[in-house]
Order: sequence, then structure tokens, then C-alpha cells
Amino acid sequence: MTNEKKRIILQAIEYMNDHLDEEITSEKLANHVGYSPFHFSRVFKEVTGVPPRHYLSALRIEAGKEALVNPSDSIIKAVLGAGFRSAGSFSSKFKQYVGLSPKQFQKNIKPLHRFMNEYDVSTNLLPLEALEPSVTCRIIVPPSFNGLIFIGLFSKPIPDQAPIIGTAINHQQTSCTFSNVPKGKYYVLAVAIAKSLNPLNYFLLSNALRGIAEKPVDTEHHRTSFTEVTLREALPYDPPILINLPKLLFDTTKANQEKNK
Repeated sequence: MTNEKKRIILQAIEYMNDHLDEEITSEKLANHVGYSPFHFSRVFKEVTGVPPRHYLSALRIEAGKEALVNPSDSIIKAVLGAGFRSAGSFSSKFKQYVGLSPKQFQKNIKPLHRFMNEYDVSTNLLPLEALEPSVTCRIIVPPSFNGLIFIGLFSKPIPDQAPIIGTAINHQQTSCTFSNVPKGKYYVLAVAIAKSLNPLNYFLLSNALRGIAEKPVDTEHHRTSFTEVTLREALPYDPPILINLPKLLFDTTKANQEKNK
């Protein structure tokens, strides 16, 4: 991947961010950077991992999340600021990507923030015995990080919906194993969230450490898979991380508690 390609795509992403409340097409973006639509779409996916329209939708949902995290902002303001023409279309897209309606998301910010700061990772560990098909993932974490690391198996190389299977570990752990993984090909992604008194840092993850395994894992043909993810700083062309990780962890913890009763 050349620096020229990255420069062009960053230029397109900057245009998206500056015009979220306008109609934006792939053709308009291609013209803006001086590429043909076909060549632009191909290079955009090469750099970011997703097509331009998918990336644009993610930016708009992220803008909506940012507005909703601010208690003084209304859902209508979030809708308009994110470039949606109706509350219905915004709510539908928001729930698809984030897992909650805009109203539920806003209502759950404080209790989920409290849950995250009180969470004890030792209560949610995966079983030691690995049942095939299994995937073991080693996580390489910067020495200075202190917080929770979310690891999941996703059907796409972008964490914009709930993983097929996932867990959370703390910064002192170096690996995790997923058992009884459904057959298929999965991208192994990880996101790290540091402990914070600011709720914004749990729900808007643009500055969170993240990483993806170099190659997908294939449980269709391999009973046991091993992979590695190195956590790194966010890059300016990384797609937004839209899933509500605190809610995902809360639901998983609650389900495990019910199972162990």
C-alpha cells in the first residue's frame, strides 16, 4: 500500500467528515480526489478494508453516537448532524450497527459506564478446556496499557456488529481460547479500552488501541487454529468502531451468571 493511496483516501475521508449532512456519492468522492469511480472504490477498500458507502455510513453513525453521548443533545440534533433525513432511517441504521436504539443508547450510558468501571474480568473467563473447533489468540499489548481488551471473531474485517463469539481479558493476560466455534471463516479483531472517568472514552473509540490478525481463521477446515493480534494506535483511515462494547460485555456477563445459577 503506497503513501499516495493513503493520501488520496485520507483526502476522501476528510471530505466525508466535512460534508456528513450532505448527499455524498462514490462518484462525487472519486471526482474530488481525481480518480475514476471504479479505481477510487478499489483503492478505498484496499486502504480501509471496507467500501466507501459502508465507511460513510459508519462515520454518520459515529457522529450520531457523539451527539447522543452529550446529555444536552437531542436525538433530532443527532439525526440532522449525521446526515440522515428522517429519525426512522437513523434509528434503524443505529440499532443495526450499535445494537441499541438511539434512545436506549442514551439511557444506558451512565449505568454501562458504572458497570465498566466496576467490572471484574475474573468473573467472565473462558473455560480452560478447549472444545474443537477452537481458536486461540495471543494478544500483544503495549506495556503502558491498563484496562480491558475485547477480542472477537467477526464475519467482516470491521467490528460494526456483534461478533460470532467474543470475550474480554485484562491487560495482564496474554491470550484467550474460543471453544465450539461455528464453522466458517472469521476475522480476529481486538480493541482495548482504558479505565476512564469519562463515559465518552467507553462509547466513542476513535482513540482506542486496536488490532486485527494478519489472516482470517478458518474453522471449516481446521479443528484448531492459532493466531496473533498486535494492538496499535488508531490510524487516520481506520473505520469507526461502532459496536457498543460495554453493552456487549454486560449482556455476556449476565448470560454467564444465569447459566451458572
